[in-house]
Amino acid sequence: MAAKIKKGDTVVVITGKDKGTKGEVLKVLTEENRVVVRGVNLVKRHQKPTQLDPGGMKSFEAPIHVSNVAHADPRDGKAVRVGFKIDQHGRKTRVAKRSGESIDV
Repeated sequence: MAAKIKKGDTVVVITGKDKGTKGEVLKVLTEENRVVVRGVNLVKRHQKPTQLDPGGMKSFEAPIHVSNVAHADPRDGKAVRVGFKIDQHGRKTRVAKRSGESIDV
């Protein structure tokens, strides 16, 4: 199966507590069908101090299910579905269904 969401893509959260938030994909967990998005699904954890880290309350992004995010359209930034096309060089590229713009740069 071709990967529709990859690390570095700009996505929009389409459901949940962070609905409407845009962010960059930091990590893709393919086995769990989850992605980590910058600034989305922030959780706090108590961290014990170590020699390198003073500890305390740490905030970080937790994974979110891939079905709860959609690509941001390169033209207007709204949520869009992704399709595939073969370009003039014979490479398979991802394109936004609504605008037809290429997502791969």
